[in-house]
Amino acid sequence: MRAVALTLPLALGAALLVAAPAAATPQQKDQPQGWASVAGGTTGGAGGTEYVVRDRAELLAALDNGGDPAGRKVIRIEGTVNGHEAGDGTLLGEQDYAPGWDLSAYMACFVDGRDWSDTAHEWCKAQRGLRVQGSNAEKKQIQLTVPSNTTLVGEGTDAVLESVYLTVNTGSNIVVRNVHFKAPVDHFPSWSPDDGAQGSWNARFDAFTVVTGTHLWIDHCTFDDGDFPDSEAPAGFHGKPVGRHDGLLDLEDGTDYVTVSHSRFQGHDKTIMIGSGDGKGDRDRGHLRVTFHGNLFDSTQQRSPRVRFGQVHLYGNYFRASVGDPDYPLVSQSAGGSSYFLGMGLESKIVSEANAFEYTGPGASPDITVANLKGDQITDHGSWFNGRPVDLIAVARAKYRAASATAIAEAEAAGSAAPEWAMSGFTADAGWDPAHIYPYTVRKSAAAVRSGVLAHAGSGRGGHHAQRG
Repeated sequence: MRAVALTLPLALGAALLVAAPAAATPQQKDQPQGWASVAGGTTGGAGGTEYVVRDRAELLAALDNGGDPAGRKVIRIEGTVNGHEAGDGTLLGEQDYAPGWDLSAYMACFVDGRDWSDTAHEWCKAQRGLRVQGSNAEKKQIQLTVPSNTTLVGEGTDAVLESVYLTVNTGSNIVVRNVHFKAPVDHFPSWSPDDGAQGSWNARFDAFTVVTGTHLWIDHCTFDDGDFPDSEAPAGFHGKPVGRHDGLLDLEDGTDYVTVSHSRFQGHDKTIMIGSGDGKGDRDRGHLRVTFHGNLFDSTQQRSPRVRFGQVHLYGNYFRASVGDPDYPLVSQSAGGSSYFLGMGLESKIVSEANAFEYTGPGASPDITVANLKGDQITDHGSWFNGRPVDLIAVARAKYRAASATAIAEAEAAGSAAPEWAMSGFTADAGWDPAHIYPYTVRKSAAAVRSGVLAHAGSGRGGHHAQRG
C-alpha cells in the first residue's frame, strides 16, 4: 500500500508522494456491531491508497482518488477542513455567493409574515432571485460527496469538518470515524409561512446526508452546530431566531445496513431523520436498517432519531436534556411543547433496549421520551428515566391513542376514511428481534450507560487504534 500526502495546491497539478506518519489517534475497535456488520459487513477503504488532507482542495482530490473514486482509500483529516474555503485559501461568505443578498430585506417581502409579495418593496423580486442563486452557489461549494469503499478518519483529537455538507449518493462500504462535524449554516434559508401553525424556516444543508447508501459505519464522531447555535441566529418572525441549520444526520431513499456508534449529537434542533417521507414507502420499505449504540444525545430538541419504515435498533444510548437549557431547551408535549427523543413515524419498527434518559427542569416527565408521528409499534426492554426504570411502552401507547383519536376525528369531519395506521391499534411488538441477526451486549444500569457513554462517545475518544489501511 502507498501513502499519499496531498499538500500542494491543485493548480500545481500534483501531490507529494511521501510516507504519511500517523498522528496519535484515539484507540477504537476496528469492526462495527449492529446492522453494518451483517450481509458482508463494512470495511471502508481498508487496504487501499492512503491520503492525508488538511484543506478542502486536498479532501476533494483524495475523494477523487486519482480518477478512481470507487477504489479503496483511507483519507486522514488533520486539523480543520472548512467547506467555504476557496482555492486561494480565503473563506467565502454570503456576499460571495449572492452579492446584494439581504435577509432582512427578504423577510420584509412577506406581508405580516404570511404572504410573499414581489411588489411589497421594490427589491422583493431581486431578493427572491438572489436567495435561489445564493443557495445553489453555497451548495455547489460546500457539498462534498463520499464515494464507495472509503474510510474517512480524523487524525488526533482535533479533526473537524466545518461548514461541510457531506453526502453519500448511492455509495456503499463507507466508514467515517473520529471526525467532529460542525454543521453548515444555510445563508439563504427559505421561509414557509404555511408550514405549521406559525410557519417555519427551511434550511437546506445537513452535516451528513446519506441517499441510497448501503453499509455505512459512523463511529466516534461528534455532531453539533459549532460556533453558530440557533440562539445566536438573526431574529426572524414571531420573535424566534431564523432557522439556519437542517439535520445533523439524515438517512434517506432506501439507505441500508448502517451502524452509528459511540458518537455525540449535541446542541441541535432537527437531529436525525430516517426515511424520505410518508409517501416514499416504495423506496424505503424493507430498507433503513440502522443500529445506534453507545451514543450521546445531549440537548437535541427533536429527531433523536425520527424513524419512518425502518428497522431501527437503539441500545445503550444516553439521552439528556433540560427544560431550561439556554440554547436548546426541550419542552415536551405534555408541557405544551413539541420536543421529544424517539420519533415513531409511519411503519417504523423501533427496538429500544437499555437506553438511559435524563430530563430535568419544571414539568420534566417521561413524556419526552417518545412522540407519535403515525407509528403504531415499538419495543422497549430495560430503559431508564432519571435513573429509574421507565415504562416506555406506556408512554408510546398513550401517544398513539391520542394521535389515533385525532386522526380518526379529522377523517370523520372531512368525510374520508381514517388512515390505516390510526385504525390498526398499538402493539409493543416491533416485529423483529436484533438478537436473531447480530450479537451485542447491553449494560445493566443507567449509571453504567451514562458513565460509559460520557467516557467514550464522540471524536477524540475511544478504545483500540483507529482503523489503519
